[in-house]
Amino acid sequence: MLTVKDHNDRAAAAYAAVPGKYWIEALRDGRHVLIRPLLEKDRELEYAFIKRLSPESRHMRFLAQINEPGAAMLDQLMDTDNKQRMAYIALVHENGKLIEIGISRYAATSEHECECAVTVADEWQHLGLGTALMEHLIKAARRNGFNQMYSIDAASNAPMRDLAKALGFERHNDPNDSRQVIHRLYMS
Repeated sequence: MLTVKDHNDRAAAAYAAVPGKYWIEALRDGRHVLIRPLLEKDRELEYAFIKRLSPESRHMRFLAQINEPGAAMLDQLMDTDNKQRMAYIALVHENGKLIEIGISRYAATSEHECECAVTVADEWQHLGLGTALMEHLIKAARRNGFNQMYSIDAASNAPMRDLAKALGFERHNDPNDSRQVIHRLYMS
């Protein structure tokens, strides 16, 4: 097993070779991950990421049981314009290649409001990755003129409840479904 230093040393060269805008974030355990905007070329990474999620994590992300992400779903997930629809992907160097371990995204629902979601690979949860991904997403939403962000989640999703609270979101019961809650962040 690699030490944190070995992991970070091996990852540094792979991260330096990534073109475009990105950030290197240190997780709570000291390992470094790369966060950057989602690109069309990430389709296979996104597909593999969804397939690696546990059934429970896929259910919490999509609020439905998803076994196989179909082409239409991937088309929708990959549809970003970096203003009305934004996504940030978290990558880690593993066995000589970069793999996706998390993603945050928003989509405009009105001129100044957007719906958001964050998903972190099961084995990378509770290390601060969800927070890092959401912080980048919130900054982008503000920069793009949004003053409210919300997320619809399963009421039983304790990790999302804790993350939303830590980021300053308010929590309310979904008036249309008692099994769901709405987390809302006022950014103005």
